[in-house]
Amino acid sequence: MTELARDAAAGLDSAGGLGGQAVLDQLIDLLDLEKIEENIFRGVSPAHSPVRVFGGQVAGQALVAAGRTVPEERKVHSLHAYFIRPGDPSIPIVYEVDRIRDGRSFTTRRVVAVQRGKAIFALSASFQKAEPGLEHADEMPDVPAPETLPTYAERIAQLPGTEMLRRPRPIDIRYVNDPPWLTRGKGTTEARNQVWMRADGTLPDEDLLHVCVLTYASDMTLLDSPLARHGVYWELDDVHGASLDHALWFHRPFRADEWFLYDTASPSASGARGLATGRFFAADGTLIATVVQEGLLRVR
Repeated sequence: MTELARDAAAGLDSAGGLGGQAVLDQLIDLLDLEKIEENIFRGVSPAHSPVRVFGGQVAGQALVAAGRTVPEERKVHSLHAYFIRPGDPSIPIVYEVDRIRDGRSFTTRRVVAVQRGKAIFALSASFQKAEPGLEHADEMPDVPAPETLPTYAERIAQLPGTEMLRRPRPIDIRYVNDPPWLTRGKGTTEARNQVWMRADGTLPDEDLLHVCVLTYASDMTLLDSPLARHGVYWELDDVHGASLDHALWFHRPFRADEWFLYDTASPSASGARGLATGRFFAADGTLIATVVQEGLLRVR
């Protein structure tokens, strides 16, 4: 583990505010994996994380590991991942990369995240060289601009505190709709959630880093949509859950430190699982990515 990584792991827990450039810089450092050997990398977690590693963190770190074995001119266009076991934030995570295929147009990588000799996460990612082709995309929903919406800090000020909601976050989040912790207990509502997001500061001009930061952010608020449908929320109700699988498709270039809309919905919940889909739009309306996730949702 590098000194930089140790500092980052401690810093995400001790930052004075909810966000800002300092917190974002610590995320950047956490995504800067240590190379142990060819195709083997090591990452760390914030020192005082919750009882398990945040899913967006392990997904982002695994994508970094995959991307560092691929030529820079080939950009990731999709990833598919399974969360196998809860990650322990108190020990490093080892990422083992399998170079599945290097073709003329596409490159495929498989990454397994390991702790204590057991797989906790598995990711497959595909990279492609730039090619021309057909073009079309969904239009962005008509929503208020992010600058007109309350900040995350202003939103949670309306709520008697929970530890989870007040942890430092490297992503600036602005809810378009009322957050599910404000709509809980009000009966059946729409299974939809919309938030503006951006990295809370400035990121370096490195394409892979921007993609990995969006991957990190994609695991935030996604399961709000099925919870909103039933008027319950983490920590405020007896709800227990975790990400089970996660898929992302990257359609067009973007910067993760510029505003993007995360429009999510839940088409189904059953068998103690909730399915959520999401679309990412740049502020100019460009569709930049699509996500699908199934999560474990146990309501006691």
